[in-house]
Amino acid sequence: MPAPQPAHYLRRLGIWDAAMIVIGGVIGAGIFRTPASVAKSTSSGTEVLILWTLGGLLTLAGVLCYAELGARRPQAGGTYVYLREAFGQLPAFLFGWTMALINYPGSVAAVATTFADYATKAVGLPHEWVKPLAVAAIAFIVAVNLFGIRAGAVVQNIFTVLKLSAVALLIAVGLYLARGHLGAAFAHDPTHDVPVSTLVGALLPALFAYGGFHYLNDLAGEVREPQRTLPRALGLGMGSVVICYILVNVAYMAGLGHDGLAASTAPAADLMRKLFGESGATIIAVGIACSTFGYCSIAIAGGARVLQVMSADGMFFKPIARIDAKTGAPQISLIVLGAWAITLILSGSFDALLNYTTVGEWLSHAFGIATIFWYRRKLTSEPSPYLVPGYPWLPLVFTTTVLCVIAATAIAAPGDAGMSLLIIAIGVPVYYLWRRQWAKG
Repeated sequence: MPAPQPAHYLRRLGIWDAAMIVIGGVIGAGIFRTPASVAKSTSSGTEVLILWTLGGLLTLAGVLCYAELGARRPQAGGTYVYLREAFGQLPAFLFGWTMALINYPGSVAAVATTFADYATKAVGLPHEWVKPLAVAAIAFIVAVNLFGIRAGAVVQNIFTVLKLSAVALLIAVGLYLARGHLGAAFAHDPTHDVPVSTLVGALLPALFAYGGFHYLNDLAGEVREPQRTLPRALGLGMGSVVICYILVNVAYMAGLGHDGLAASTAPAADLMRKLFGESGATIIAVGIACSTFGYCSIAIAGGARVLQVMSADGMFFKPIARIDAKTGAPQISLIVLGAWAITLILSGSFDALLNYTTVGEWLSHAFGIATIFWYRRKLTSEPSPYLVPGYPWLPLVFTTTVLCVIAATAIAAPGDAGMSLLIIAIGVPVYYLWRRQWAKG
């Protein structure tokens, strides 16, 4: 009898599902809070919109690069796979070490806690319910994804539509409140000029709010007709996010004004409160809860695939490499990632982990995009079904910008940046120890 074939991922995601993953992976809690940080470092609403537009265009450049990478290597693992092929196993391991084992579960823990915080406020539960509800949310997401990517996509699509509804509500409320005086929000304040360096610094929170577009590449092994679907879904999804973010900022300006936005600690709630009172703040709390829940679903699914591919390469425990033959889901990897995220919630250590891995995350974007140059030079006989336009300038602009973001982050928070680099460096001896142990086994 022929030997049974090993289980593999099943291509069940269409362009709608893939675009929803891009939108859901980017829109979390950031757009409901971050615009206030940008406004504080500007002197007018016009500058705010310029920064958000510039951030969106830079991110679209990165998305186009990821579209080529995904079309070249339409398999699970995303950036891990590109780094492994272009630069070798060690850089790939350091990416997985930093992201799949620390950043992904840390971000899931942080955002699940944000979900629980808003959910408890929306329904009037005491603060003591936040941790149990966050744990329950992660357990539910893992349980759904155990049945395969199709089940996870259904849940994800529902919550992405709900978060887009919350964004649309914010836009409608802001424009209604403007009622003919929208121009005043964008007038320049000559008494509050800011230097160019401050404006560049204000771009950082906008870029962070645009992050998360790479999750679809982590799930590329489950996308139907990936060479055709991935570029279209990445462009459609990210283009929709940029439009939403710009319109939301117009709404904030219209409803709160530039100074009101800069002074706000919760601009989405403040905007809704102006029209609907406290019930408006409750409504948007529900919207933010839906948005953050949807993000957790994507991060768990994407992170589990990276962990599974690492394990299949012998870079983590072998059982985690298993893919269930019936569902096509990396069930053990999902359980491990979910359990680790829950552990971080219960320990309360996820905030520090996220701060410590920010530099590592952006380094992975820079080096991930840089693999395009390797593919173009080394694989001339293997044409890609999609090529990033404006090569080599678009990849160069994105990579240079990301490196500038890293430098600015290191200057602003040298302690966190140092810890991030230390975590990456610790991965080097771990890699060689693991290789030695694997060779013995």
